[in-house]
Amino acid sequence: MSTRPIAWLILCGLFGCSQTNTSGMLSTVTLVGAGDIAICGALPASDSTAARTAALVARTPDAAVFTLGDNAYSSGSLDEYQGCYDPTWGAFRIRTYPSPGNHEYVTPDAEGYFTYFGDRAGPDRRGYYSYDLRSWHILSLNSNIDAAFGSAQEQWLRADLASHRDKRCTLAYWHHPVFSSSSAHGNDPKMADLWRTLQEFGADVVLSGHDHGYERFAPQAFDAAPDPRHGIREFVVGTGGASPYSFAAPQPNSEVRIDSTFGVIRFALRDGSYEWEFVPDTPTGRWDTGQALCND
Repeated sequence: MSTRPIAWLILCGLFGCSQTNTSGMLSTVTLVGAGDIAICGALPASDSTAARTAALVARTPDAAVFTLGDNAYSSGSLDEYQGCYDPTWGAFRIRTYPSPGNHEYVTPDAEGYFTYFGDRAGPDRRGYYSYDLRSWHILSLNSNIDAAFGSAQEQWLRADLASHRDKRCTLAYWHHPVFSSSSAHGNDPKMADLWRTLQEFGADVVLSGHDHGYERFAPQAFDAAPDPRHGIREFVVGTGGASPYSFAAPQPNSEVRIDSTFGVIRFALRDGSYEWEFVPDTPTGRWDTGQALCND
């Protein structure tokens, strides 16, 4: 039973808290974000749906922040980043680990994205990189370029995972979901080879955007075969501010689907386990919470 004061527990439930073990070392880190974020031109940035989801991110001031692509609509130009993304999610730029979407590449070579984020978008403007959050290894990958077996990205991924076998848990994210029940796009196999490589190395979680809704899948293999012990759990979180899509018939292994809402997902990453919480932007919105152990 927790010995923390009730007020502390309530505040942590609302805003998130980092936890320490008895030696004083940080034992839980928070990762928060979404995809499909800032729509330019419809409203002033301060009144936009991106501002509403940015307010949710701001509740966890010590969290690492990720984006799942299509961060600034409709072309990901530098003007759109500066005019629509920067006044909202730009408040977290120094702690953001972004990934690009297809709208970023409407601007040739995703120039606006790479110029805006600079070194935070990874080296050499290739759009993929990795970082560590204590016992977790995190990868931001690029679903807008070649991701087939033997591609430069897949070879880099394989080498990166091989050099981080000491990390107990692994989470990866990119824009286009391998699995999705959305009526707009649905399943996209372009990253299936990278999923297969990730599973080969025991990865635990994949996050994507592109489809504007929230969906959670049970752990599964690259071919949608259920695999509760060694599969990867996918979350589609295209809820950062772009207009929601509806769902079609559920794909196999789909466990939760939430449309018609905006929100962010927040992870509490621990040594050997994780908790998730989808947080809607309105009090009446639907939440999704859960926890799981990392793969063996």
